[in-house]
Amino acid sequence: MTRALAGDRRLADVARRGLTAVGLLIDAVLHLQLAANYQLAAPGGIGQGNLFRIEAAFALLALLLVLWQGSRTAYVAAFLVAAGGLAALLAYRYYQVPAFGPIPAIYEPVWSFEKTLIAVAETAATAAALVGYLQVGQSVRPTAANH
Repeated sequence: MTRALAGDRRLADVARRGLTAVGLLIDAVLHLQLAANYQLAAPGGIGQGNLFRIEAAFALLALLLVLWQGSRTAYVAAFLVAAGGLAALLAYRYYQVPAFGPIPAIYEPVWSFEKTLIAVAETAATAAALVGYLQVGQSVRPTAANH
């Protein structure tokens, strides 16, 4: 592998990790900021606020894993957290999700600035994690240029 190709691969790795991490960080920070107000509807139960805190914790754990390891496993974790968060956001935006066991009914048919920013961040993190998963561990195929 030529030095330039190795540098390009390293730059691509940093970009994938960075985009995944930034998306997850925005996701976590905004969910933590919103959690207290959303918990007011169910102060003694699980409530949407506590679900936001759980989402934030998983996002931070996945972020650290991607930054620390950058492995396929780390990207799978990041993908699952970001895609799962995005799926939940879209579900409770467009559908009235009924209560399920201790999880409260959730329905919020509006787009706030924060919700939009979370959706964009989760989409970016999902895409970057998927690309990271697909590209990490791929071997460089020999070509005439790197022999």
